[in-house]
Amino acid sequence: MPTMPKSLLWTRTDTAGAEHALVDDGHGLTAYGTQLAADPIPYTCRYQLVTDADWVSVRLEVEVEGAGWRRSVRLERATRRWRVTAAEQGDLDAVLAAGGHAPAGLPGVEDADRLADALDVDLGGSPLFNTLPLRRLGLPAAPAGAGHRIDVAWVLLPSLTVLPTEQVYTGLGPARFRYANGDFSAEVDVDRDGYVLRYPGLAQRFVPG
Repeated sequence: MPTMPKSLLWTRTDTAGAEHALVDDGHGLTAYGTQLAADPIPYTCRYQLVTDADWVSVRLEVEVEGAGWRRSVRLERATRRWRVTAAEQGDLDAVLAAGGHAPAGLPGVEDADRLADALDVDLGGSPLFNTLPLRRLGLPAAPAGAGHRIDVAWVLLPSLTVLPTEQVYTGLGPARFRYANGDFSAEVDVDRDGYVLRYPGLAQRFVPG
């Protein structure tokens, strides 16, 4: 595995947790990341992400595990279609039930054709994945403008269920955008490369002094 030129570290502000991503954005994006979080139960998530030169997502591999369970999912886009494979060991739903939480359901997606219009992937709780549509749409350096409604393959954590979802990204001028998904919205600060600095209610990036 080659070394990566950039390192990004976020602290979660909604729960105990953090994310560390190693990225190479010289020709699209290649990223390897690890998330740690305590909600709804403690888990570790590791992912590998690849886009093409235009920042269109082409592959995402995710593994997540906790005490007594492990899940994985792989999304790969080719010829304008997504192929999704998933696996599970142990019983995540039993662990969730023991903690008084609702079941997570199965990893993956029943019908991958429902993801056909998605050019971006999103991983629950990860500020890195906001960079994908920002760079693809050219928003980090753009003036304030109209909202961009996009289709996304959204991977939930810790279940790794994959959902087709619609999100809206609106540029608010250089270094800020508004994210909206259903009834939720947030105004997010980014650096000049489109990487999140502050995501209210989710994460804050560590910036070396």
